[in-house]
Amino acid sequence: QVQLVESGGGSVQTGGSLRLSCVTYGDAFKRYCMAWFRQVPGKEREGVAVISVFGSPTYADSVKGRFTISKDNAKPTLYLEMNSLQPEDTAMYYCAADVGRGVGCLLPERYFTYWGQGTQVTVSS
Repeated sequence: QVQLVESGGGSVQTGGSLRLSCVTYGDAFKRYCMAWFRQVPGKEREGVAVISVFGSPTYADSVKGRFTISKDNAKPTLYLEMNSLQPEDTAMYYCAADVGRGVGCLLPERYFTYWGQGTQVTVSS
């Protein structure tokens, strides 16, 4: 069983920054690919970034160069540093765990089994 709890969302202006955190409960943090997704009402959930057990990241094209995914195995906590935020980044952000793999991580939603409750990010122009 993996429990994920996000925090760090909020409201910022265009160009601002936020750092999201996802505390992981359970002993699986060091074994699974971990990812951040986001969802706007009425749209499908979008994979933002994923990180392997060895810390290798993969990003969606829409956030490359602006967002950074990282993790601290000792805490254990997953992070998403978001810079140069734009109104189109407004969404509910979720962290997720893929219990099927720890390397060769993939972003499609169907690979992820455990999800947090989400944290809202709002970017105003």
